[in-house]
Amino acid sequence: MTIATPADPKRRALGKGLDSLLPRVPAKPVESAVAPEAEGGKPREISVEAIDRNPFQTRKVMDQEQLSELAASITANGVVQPILVRPLANGRFQLIAGERRWRASVLAGKKTIPAILRQVSDEQALEITIVENLQRADLNPMEQARAFERLGREFHMTQEQIATRTGKDRASVGNFLRLLRLPESVQRLVEGGAITFGHAKAILALPDAEEMDHAANVAVERGLSVRNTEAWVSARLNPVKPEKAVKPEVHEDPNVREVREQLQRALGLKVTIEDHKGRGKLIIEYSKLEDFDALLEQLAG
Repeated sequence: MTIATPADPKRRALGKGLDSLLPRVPAKPVESAVAPEAEGGKPREISVEAIDRNPFQTRKVMDQEQLSELAASITANGVVQPILVRPLANGRFQLIAGERRWRASVLAGKKTIPAILRQVSDEQALEITIVENLQRADLNPMEQARAFERLGREFHMTQEQIATRTGKDRASVGNFLRLLRLPESVQRLVEGGAITFGHAKAILALPDAEEMDHAANVAVERGLSVRNTEAWVSARLNPVKPEKAVKPEVHEDPNVREVREQLQRALGLKVTIEDHKGRGKLIIEYSKLEDFDALLEQLAG
C-alpha cells in the first residue's frame, strides 16, 4: 500500500497524524480484557474477526476496484500503516480509523492486522473518524460536505474552527457546506460523479430546487463543461430581452414635406401628413385646450 504525504501547506495542521486528535487527558476507562500494557503507541496484531465496524463512519461509497488493488498490495507487502481501534467491554475491538485497510485485509485472507489501541469516548471516536476521512483525497464532494456539516452539528464548531481542525481553507469549507442546499436528485448526481463540484457550484446560483434539478439534467445530457454550465446558468438568470423592431424609414415626398412645414409655421402646432398615392391623413397635434381653441378660430376664420 502506498501512503501519500500531502505537500499542500493548507494541510500542515494534519502533519502530526491522528495522534494530534487524541485527548491528552485520559477518557473514561472501558472495562475490557485488554491488558493496560497492550494499549499505547505500539501496534499489536489483532484478529480481523474480532474487530467491529465503526458506527460513526461517514464514508458511504467505497470503490471495490481500489479495494481489490489494496488487497493485492497487502497480500504482497502486508499492512504498512496500522489501523486504530478501541477496546470494547466484551473483549472485542471497535474500528476508529482504517476501514479500507481492515476490509482489504479480510479480502486478502489475512487472519490478523496490526492495530494501535486507544481508550477514547464515543465523541472522540466520531471526531477522529470524520477528520481521518477528510484527509483522504478520494472522498466525493457530498461525503466531504456531510462530514463538515456533522462536525458543525455534533461539536458546535464554526466554519473557521472546522477549517483549523481539518487543515482546510475556510472558503472551501463554506463551499462544500453549500452543496447541502442542492436537491437530493442533484446531490446523487454529484455523489455518483455525473457532475463535478464545479458544476454544482454553478448550479447553486439558481433560485430554487426545480431550476437546479433542470440545470443538472441539462449539464449531464449535453455533457456541458463547468464553464459552459456557468454560461447556461447565467443566461437563465439574465435572459436577453428581444430588441424592438426598428421601423423602416419612410421616404417623404419633397412637396408633402414643404406643405407640412408651411402648415406648422402657420398654425404653430405639430403637423403630420400621411400620403399614399394622393390619399392620406392630415394630423394636427395640440397639447392644451388653448391651442385647440386657437386652431378652431383659425380654421373658422
